[in-house]
Amino acid sequence: MAGFFRRMLPKRFRKERVVIPVVRLSGVIASGGGPLRQSLNLAGVSQALEKAFEMKAAPVVALVVNSPGGSPVQSRMIYNRIRDLAQEKQKKVLVFVEDVAASGGYMIALAGDEIIADATSIVGSIGVVSGGFGFPELLKKLGVERRVYTAGENKVILDPFQPEKEKDIEYLKSLQLEIHKVFIDMVRERRAGKLTDDETVFSGLFWTGGRGLELGLIDGLGDMRQELRKRFGDKIKLELVTTPRSLFGRRAPGISLSGMDNIGAGLASGLAQAAEEKALWGRYGL
Repeated sequence: MAGFFRRMLPKRFRKERVVIPVVRLSGVIASGGGPLRQSLNLAGVSQALEKAFEMKAAPVVALVVNSPGGSPVQSRMIYNRIRDLAQEKQKKVLVFVEDVAASGGYMIALAGDEIIADATSIVGSIGVVSGGFGFPELLKKLGVERRVYTAGENKVILDPFQPEKEKDIEYLKSLQLEIHKVFIDMVRERRAGKLTDDETVFSGLFWTGGRGLELGLIDGLGDMRQELRKRFGDKIKLELVTTPRSLFGRRAPGISLSGMDNIGAGLASGLAQAAEEKALWGRYGL
């Protein structure tokens, strides 16, 4: 009722609030989630992004990024969707970093016209990493024989149950260099005129927000609410925009309910994914 009566007042007597949409982009970046975690990917955030940019009266769209990275493909897809919407709707994008915007998380943050972080946030890690485990010696001790048949000599490249081959590692590194170059080009384009000439910027190192500001990786230090009040006055209203959820509480896009037979396998893979995710966050002390 209060909103109804406020609209009935002549405009000069209204105390209009500036509504600013806020979209949270949080978590490890991966194409799919699991029973033990929700991943950050385009399918999960596209509706929220579109809804936020549809708010015509909003002067900016605020994005909160909190991610240690993950899939470079999903990172670029989210980045591209944000930039496409910003250009289409003629909206400025402000990115606010929470604990960390590293690797793919920083790639997403590049979509902002300005990046603002806390002095103790972690930013950077502009590099590419691949990891895994090898089990050939364990198989020997267990008396297990690995049998695999292929058509194509490279079909089992980097098989974890076989000894590493130098040519396989060299091939993987060549792919990493290609992806790294794409990342570097994105940073140079989006941070043009702001980056320093420090040669460590693209080395994979990561820094606090304070050092990131000195290197030109971010534009300022601060808190989202305080920063937005400074720019748009005390009458701002931050409106969190989220993706609609299904009956079972999960994000609607890409959800499959294929029956109980998938639950056991999903939990097993989910445990492994959860351990990998914990290691990824732990790399930045989180």
